Amino acid sequence: MKTTLWLFRLSLTVHAVCVLAQPILAGLYLDGSYDALGAHSLNGSILPATGMVVGAAALAFWIAGGAGWPLLAYATLWLAEGFQIGVGYARVLAIHLPLGVTIVVLTVWLTVWVWLPRAARRRRRRTSARNALDRLEQP
Repeated sequence: MKTTLWLFRLSLTVHAVCVLAQPILAGLYLDGSYDALGAHSLNGSILPATGMVVGAAALAFWIAGGAGWPLLAYATLWLAEGFQIGVGYARVLAIHLPLGVTIVVLTVWLTVWVWLPRAARRRRRRTSARNALDRLEQP
């Protein structure tokens, strides 16, 4: 699990840097640097590819015994990023801006979590109700 955790950490950190660049590039564009819009678009187009690497790392982390919820959380985030690209190209800023803020916040939150010591804890195996009852009946 150690290797998969590190893969998850590193891939998510790279992805988070790309996500954090998005509002900076958008701000540069709004400040008059019109070339920044092209960089914002290019970086946004790269995000799904880096996102697939993060998703694969999250899946490997889960298979190796890590928590499963980060995989589900990241899959949801990845879908939101895909939607974000669509509304960005369509110039639907009423959705693009708040969704972008949400994506940045959730990406940073997940990135912070993956670097915490508790991320390295193995998940507990769940016992079925039947096994639990059998253990209670044994002397």
